[in-house]
Amino acid sequence: MTKAVEKVIEEFEKLPGVGPKSAARMAYHYLRSPNKDASALAEALIEMDQKVVFCQKCFNVSETSECEICSTPLRDSHKICIVEEPLDVVAFEKAGIFNGLYFVLGGVISPADGIGPEELRMAQMTRRINQLYEEHKQLEVIIATNPSLEGEATASFIHEAIRNISDDIQVTRLAMGLPTGADLEYADRTTLLRALEGRRAV
Repeated sequence: MTKAVEKVIEEFEKLPGVGPKSAARMAYHYLRSPNKDASALAEALIEMDQKVVFCQKCFNVSETSECEICSTPLRDSHKICIVEEPLDVVAFEKAGIFNGLYFVLGGVISPADGIGPEELRMAQMTRRINQLYEEHKQLEVIIATNPSLEGEATASFIHEAIRNISDDIQVTRLAMGLPTGADLEYADRTTLLRALEGRRAV
């Protein structure tokens, strides 16, 4: 294996969920491609690196200092959804079910990985929530971290931080439980508990 190919494989291995074999397959795919796909990929990555920044208000990815969501007056600024990563914003926007604002934390609290509140954007989040509350005096903060141990710990920290701003801010958490099409017999205890707690009248 040449050093050039080995270097490409090493870079692909840095991608989440990509092991040595998958990295090697991807490298040889681009090596065999007759259409200069490798050059197109390199150019796209360089362009992304040069043009994409984080929105100064919500820290979603953007090509301007303020993203389209934060800059439009059509969004409901009485609601803000706290998510872990920019891909979570993409999921909400693709679904077309939320018309409020967002804030991207940049991860979750994970002591095992050495990630505490200081490594996340907690201070910026607190400032943003405080700003919106001062503007409207009526605000709902939707905590949309993942239903993992780390996500739950992060949600608790966020809730406490908001309570330090004002008890008048409405804090909600995404409902959790059984996904559509799931079988009860395969659900774990936590999933069943969440589904039971989130039951509604029919």
